[in-house]
Amino acid sequence: MPDRYQIAITSSEHVTAIAYPAAARNRAGICLMLAHGAGGDQTSSFMVRFAGDLAARGLDTITFNFLYSERRRGVPDRNDKLEAYYRRMIDAYGDGLFEKSFNCRNFAIGGKSMGGRIASQVLATGSDGIVGLVLLGYPLHPPGRPEELRDRHLPDIGVPMLFVQGSRDAFGTPDELAPILKGLRAPAELCVVQGGDHSYKVPKRAGRTQEQVYQFVLDEVERWLRARSIL
Repeated sequence: MPDRYQIAITSSEHVTAIAYPAAARNRAGICLMLAHGAGGDQTSSFMVRFAGDLAARGLDTITFNFLYSERRRGVPDRNDKLEAYYRRMIDAYGDGLFEKSFNCRNFAIGGKSMGGRIASQVLATGSDGIVGLVLLGYPLHPPGRPEELRDRHLPDIGVPMLFVQGSRDAFGTPDELAPILKGLRAPAELCVVQGGDHSYKVPKRAGRTQEQVYQFVLDEVERWLRARSIL
């Protein structure tokens, strides 16, 4: 069963985090911290599904709310505040606040859409103790505005990266991402979800069920994270 935590941001501000302990039979020895996208929180169906399924596959997983979503506000906080909240969650892990649930030697971070972007911005300023970055639908640009790229910080990241991108993603297609990833100094792998949109949803004509698509994504994330784990 997932464990819930209250994490202090300041003396008067707290957010909720949920730890999903890995299935003991196949434990990978790595923890992934995932942040949610701009339009939801950690209890969205996408976040709960992926965190729970990764744990079932042997990957310890943590999700958390940014402060604006904890307070049920619809508009995200400023970038600097979002980065500060993510850093606080990383510090909380390093301080052992999640040891009741697990204490992994290997630690990776990432997120869905905005949550992944904020994780990448945090890692662009330093990556001490973090072994990888998982980006589930990276928002390379706002929909319909391909000239407004969010890639300037990516060359500063010093850890391996996994980009899982739908081929129909309105926030940036794999074709748009590929040339950018070639110029990064850290290894960057691009996993393409054929027919998938920003949340990997596929049309009925895709020839695969939605469940098959999700299992494909989970397979790729599990494979990549296990390769980052040093037991």
